[in-house]
Amino acid sequence: MELIKYLQERKKLIDEELDRYLPQPDEAPETLCEAMRYSVFAGGKRLRPILVMAAAEAVGKDKELVLPTACALEFIHTYSLIHDDLPAMDDDDLRRGKPTCHKVYGEAMAILAGDALLTRAFEVISKNREVPGVDDAAVVRVIQIVAHGAGCSGMVGGQVADLEAEGKTADKDTMLYIHANKTGALFKAALCAGAVLAGADEEAIAALERYGEQFGLAFQITDDILDVEGKTELIGKPVGSDTKNQKATYPSIYGLEKSYRMAEESVAQAVDALRNFSHKAEPLRQIARYLLTRSY
Repeated sequence: MELIKYLQERKKLIDEELDRYLPQPDEAPETLCEAMRYSVFAGGKRLRPILVMAAAEAVGKDKELVLPTACALEFIHTYSLIHDDLPAMDDDDLRRGKPTCHKVYGEAMAILAGDALLTRAFEVISKNREVPGVDDAAVVRVIQIVAHGAGCSGMVGGQVADLEAEGKTADKDTMLYIHANKTGALFKAALCAGAVLAGADEEAIAALERYGEQFGLAFQITDDILDVEGKTELIGKPVGSDTKNQKATYPSIYGLEKSYRMAEESVAQAVDALRNFSHKAEPLRQIARYLLTRSY
């Protein structure tokens, strides 16, 4: 399978749907709508929505079945980036190679754009019940899964721990907690959401959850490595920002060589979690292996 072609085709489909679910530029309040669209369409791989669709495909259902929820995951991810870039957080000027939302629209509007994307996400998830073949109870469960993954027990909780660890010598357990929640929780939610909407059995959902945990870990390790060895023009933000903000990263604790090995092990475990899946889970296997070679 040509992975790049697969990713490009799905990104195109997702971008079309994102445009449909976002407020249009001339809608009121115009500045807010413009800021939301600016941040969503500033770039990005659309990895989280792609994982929602790939999980549904892995259990034998069509990707269109889960498109609303896939878009919602991208809205949540984008809101988190807007807030993460704020002066009160990481104080970054660049995101995806472009000025961050608060640099273009001001801090107050950036906060509100993030708030609006988060709330729009759950509105869009609820629209998944209008897709033929989707059970209402599955949509309710997905709302619970995504809220848990994005909230204080997931992404937001990880961000809090990340802020509290700045400037300190974080131990390995603290760093693992930060990354499992700040990064991994939303990946795991994306995979479980796709599987639940597709009517997967509990064994398959649990396997995809294990895949998500290891995928999230591998993604974060390689992201930390790119902050050391990457190029600003490729990763879309200044190299060394983790060091600048005194963040606990895998290279800072384990060194680059061991970090590479840990990423390889996490990818191997992610792929192994799919051992009972058919060829329909091949995109998930390929995406996990891709993490070891990505440059952005």
